[in-house]
Amino acid sequence: MTDLILTPNIADPDGFYAALIAAHDGLSDKESAAMNARLILILANQVGDREVLAQALEAAKKSD
Repeated sequence: MTDLILTPNIADPDGFYAALIAAHDGLSDKESAAMNARLILILANQVGDREVLAQALEAAKKSD
C-alpha cells in the first residue's frame, strides 16, 4: 500500500497553479465546475490506487 503524499511534491507549484487558473479563463461557473470534475477523475485514474484515493478524499474533507 502506498500512502498519500501531503508534503509539497510538485515541481514549480506556482507555475502549475497559474496554469490551472488560466485553464479556467473564459469558462462559466458551470463549465469551470465540470472541468474540475473531469480533472479530478483524470487525476484519480492516474493515481489508480483506491487506498490512496480514499486517503485523498479524507484529507480533502478537512478544512484546516
